[in-house]
Amino acid sequence: MIVGGGISGLAAAFFLRDRGVDVTVLEGSPRVGGKLAVSEVGGVAVDEGAEALLARRPEGTDLIAAVGLADRLELPGTTAAGIWSRGRLHPLPKRQFMGVPADLDELQASGILSDAGLARARDDLRLPVTPRDGDVPVAGYVGARFGGELVDRLVDPLLGGVYAGRSDGLSFEATLGALAAASRRHRSLAEAAASLLPAPGEPGRPPAPARPVFTTLSGGLGALPPAVAAQSGATVRTGAMVRELARTALPDAEGWRLTVGPTRAPERLGADAVILAVPATPASRLLAPVTGAADAASALGEIDYASMAIVTLAYPAGAFAERPQGSGYLVPAVDGRAVKAVTFSTVKWPHLRSGDAGLEIVRCSVGRIGEEALLQRGDAELARIAAADLAAATGVRGEPADVRVSRWGGALPQYAVGHARRVERVRASVAAQPGLAVCGAAYDGVGIPACIASARLATDQVLAYLGSRDPRPAHVG
Repeated sequence: MIVGGGISGLAAAFFLRDRGVDVTVLEGSPRVGGKLAVSEVGGVAVDEGAEALLARRPEGTDLIAAVGLADRLELPGTTAAGIWSRGRLHPLPKRQFMGVPADLDELQASGILSDAGLARARDDLRLPVTPRDGDVPVAGYVGARFGGELVDRLVDPLLGGVYAGRSDGLSFEATLGALAAASRRHRSLAEAAASLLPAPGEPGRPPAPARPVFTTLSGGLGALPPAVAAQSGATVRTGAMVRELARTALPDAEGWRLTVGPTRAPERLGADAVILAVPATPASRLLAPVTGAADAASALGEIDYASMAIVTLAYPAGAFAERPQGSGYLVPAVDGRAVKAVTFSTVKWPHLRSGDAGLEIVRCSVGRIGEEALLQRGDAELARIAAADLAAATGVRGEPADVRVSRWGGALPQYAVGHARRVERVRASVAAQPGLAVCGAAYDGVGIPACIASARLATDQVLAYLGSRDPRPAHVG
């Protein structure tokens, strides 16, 4: 059995399709897809959750091709973005790694930092190596190199856009792993960041065109989960909440029993192997009673989650005095704004725009860790707040022609300090359980390719277990 019908669980089902395994996916909600969903705003299909995936990691685009959607891949019209800081829109420096600058002159030209903040950031080039013993918060290490203003105005907005978290609580090793590794080879963190980026072009010669960082699907990334489910050949059940997981003794081998549905009418299902593709909290609850899985349950219980909302606004084309030029902008939390990020969807994704008179569609991301009170406001008020913030930044006039508020409660796992060690504990404990594996955003990355990679790892573990037993038809649920 596969417990969870988000992209991780569905990818796991797809990877098992040609391996002679009978697969059932149990999804507690009324639909598959998890944080991938699409619906219309102003008559245009626009994603409600994730709207792009990393094109430079092959897992996502490979799965898209495998389920027959490669001809629907779309590239962004622009990748230029900005930071709305202290009431002004500044260009986001191109030579930076998640806000950590590789070119301090470019950082100066952006105007994001004050003169004092920029002078402090330049200290990175002359400071001795900053020691660290084990994992540390992003803000602690990056701040020691560049100062707190750079963390607040550049690093925190970028991490907040990915995790809805704050850099003073997020793990340097887990969220910026490549930079953490490079920092051990360079005294300067700016030099470490530069080592991870393409070399700049020679003076007087433009740099070679970079490969696109992101891609999406025409019709929305929300179209991917149903396609994966259909191509997997698995039995997919929605509205099937798994309440209990337990080991059982089958006539010739051990197995698993899952209890599904309400307490008044429980349904018990048997399986040779189980993949838990659910968030950390429900995974912890299911594993807690399993003998030998207490450490996994405990480690998963330590992973916190942030809630957020996407407010999508569709404006008449004439509402903007000048059409936005970039893909969007980020907002530092220290400025006290409700909206933390804005995407000009019809600019970033030209395929969404229908003719010169079409709507301008804008996505506003609201909510960081600890901002639950903001998210308790009604849809109409959230939309009003988002529209007011957008007007302050862009000067857009009038009311939107259409509005959609998509709420994602407990959607984004927080990779707090020590996250990698927690994941090691989970996997070691789970590995001791025959025929059990885990996958999803709680482990190695919150992006779609990372989730798909974790699904591949889980299916490999389950197939290795099934292959070690006497050959007979197996059931994975």
